[in-house]
Amino acid sequence: MVCTMSLLRALISTARMVRHIPRLAAGLPPDDDVLLDAPDERLAPALVSAALGEYEDAAKLLATTREGAEWESRDRYVMRLAAFAHRRDGWLTDWLRAAPRDPDALVVKAELAVRRGWESPARSERLRDAGPLVDAAAEGDPRDPVPWRIALDHARGTHATHKAFETLWAQAVRRSPHHYGCHVAALLYLSAQWYGSHRECLDFAEDAARDALPGSLVRTLPVRAAFQQLLDRAPSPVQGEAADRAADLAIGVSARYAAGDPWPAEVRNLLAYVLVRRGRWADALEQFRLIGPCATSFPWSRVSGDPLREFLETRDEVRFQVASGTPLYRRPGRCGARDH
Repeated sequence: MVCTMSLLRALISTARMVRHIPRLAAGLPPDDDVLLDAPDERLAPALVSAALGEYEDAAKLLATTREGAEWESRDRYVMRLAAFAHRRDGWLTDWLRAAPRDPDALVVKAELAVRRGWESPARSERLRDAGPLVDAAAEGDPRDPVPWRIALDHARGTHATHKAFETLWAQAVRRSPHHYGCHVAALLYLSAQWYGSHRECLDFAEDAARDALPGSLVRTLPVRAAFQQLLDRAPSPVQGEAADRAADLAIGVSARYAAGDPWPAEVRNLLAYVLVRRGRWADALEQFRLIGPCATSFPWSRVSGDPLREFLETRDEVRFQVASGTPLYRRPGRCGARDH
């Protein structure tokens, strides 16, 4: 009898998936249309030019963000340009040769040096050598918080004390009190993986989220803190409740942006991962619809060497889970005299 019931449940679950999976694909782009870390319309020309060995488009883009105090966009573009220079840096070398004191070239150079230091087997030594480059970038434009975000990442790798880190943090928030990149750098420093604890990390994230404006990505910091905890171990019931609260807050932020918008893409990818780990399949499927074709390396690269494949397989799993949990047929509503 037990075997018969198990077989029946398996057959019903399979029937649900067959019936509902096609419908649940609505709003999800085909696998071949999903791109990993696709640049936005402003960054794409700069990357194409850099691939040709030309730096002028990158220089113009970063000058525009600096002059307009577009610090969040500037930070993202600096990271992407430095990541490209990590593989092909001839264009950056030419830029620095032509304008050795250009604050935009200096900030890319500092980001690249810190990135190379983090990835080097001789991390501590390489990061120490990068220190003067970070200082030079910070002197480029006194208003710019991006060099201070780089300084925070650099400090984490050089085992800076809490006091030294707090000094850098004060400089960063004085320039941009709610800068997302600086907050992420601080959250990582305070994580249990580095120099803090899960409690410190979550407290910092929740305090920052409370102070941020409704549409600010800083309000998603608690879900990033939850992610750090999920990487380490399965959460306790209390920690699980905190993760769910963080996810609910991030869902509210995500809802403020259009589907397929590349700006919140990384946050949405992170949120989808946390929702999957919490078994919130329907909520995760909605985030995958909002993500559209904008897959991001983070967080999937933290759990797989092939982040795009991990993204697509997780998206498929979510569809299967939602389909298998959906009733095979909807029960017709009952109509009585009081319904008229």
